[in-house]
Amino acid sequence: MNKKSRAVAWWLLVGVGMIVVQVVLGGITRLTGSGLSITKWNPIFGILPPLNRAAWEAAFEQYKQIGQFKYVNSYFTLEHFKGIYFWEWLHRVWARLLGVVFMIGFVYFLVFKYFTKQMVRPFLLLFAAGGLQGVIGFAMVKSGVNPEDIHVNYMWLAAHFIAAMILACFTLWFALQLLIPDSEKMQQPVVKHYTMGAIALLFVQLMYGAFMAGLKAASAAPTFPLINGSFAPPTLMNHGWLSDASLNALMLNVHFVHRSLAYLLVIVIPLGYFIAQKYALTPLARKVVLLPVALVVVQLLLGIVTVMSAIKIVPGVFGNFEVLALAHQFTAMLLLLSLVGKRYVVG
Repeated sequence: MNKKSRAVAWWLLVGVGMIVVQVVLGGITRLTGSGLSITKWNPIFGILPPLNRAAWEAAFEQYKQIGQFKYVNSYFTLEHFKGIYFWEWLHRVWARLLGVVFMIGFVYFLVFKYFTKQMVRPFLLLFAAGGLQGVIGFAMVKSGVNPEDIHVNYMWLAAHFIAAMILACFTLWFALQLLIPDSEKMQQPVVKHYTMGAIALLFVQLMYGAFMAGLKAASAAPTFPLINGSFAPPTLMNHGWLSDASLNALMLNVHFVHRSLAYLLVIVIPLGYFIAQKYALTPLARKVVLLPVALVVVQLLLGIVTVMSAIKIVPGVFGNFEVLALAHQFTAMLLLLSLVGKRYVVG
């Protein structure tokens, strides 16, 4: 590998890290109830927060028109509003910074001829995926900016999160292609296909995790190992899955699926490690097949303590539940990226 390809690879890895930070900031925004604080979308000048008292009052007045203020935060003062505004503003500014870092690097590497012809198509896909993520984010926020709703639609939230994860995985894959020589890879179709199956299962789990977050379903069953005293909630067979007719039933059903998939992943991912041990592994492969096993165990433990801490949620307070929920989300992202790395090395 030449120095130019290595430089592009490390630039892409910086992008992966920035995407992970962006998702964590999104988690803080959600947990603090900040996501609907900025009701107007201004992609160019929105980087500047209100700069004087009059501008703050105008922004606060716009927030007062939506359902979240009317039904949840009607006690807010301007200072309360500034607190939630900050996290949504930082989330959006970081997204813009990510775009700037990508554009500056792209122009620099293009001008100084760091790119090969094989890199053109992946970069076009990265541009498209980044733009799509912005559109999904806009639609997600818009779903909650109205006089009736108090949160964004949980389906849009899940789409926003999954799109971010696909973007992170694609960027990582692109970087690995430039960073890891073929001599450190291996060709084992069984391990390859098994890992792809584990990644697909994890994506389903991540989607249900986003449903959990969007519905705030952890508080519906802050118990372990049973769900409010039962292995499966009685609502499982009696209510529609995508209907809000019974929000509590939907929360419990999603909770059950999310837990069940977690148990399944704790079996599937370690089993993948033992399957890989049957083959001659490169030194790098021996490392990458072990990392997902450690992460899935940590993730399960974090999921358990996060759910059990949901009984102590205090509105407006960033307490144990919120910290654990962020750690749970962060570890989920690391687990996904570790499986993508494993798939690249064993494929």
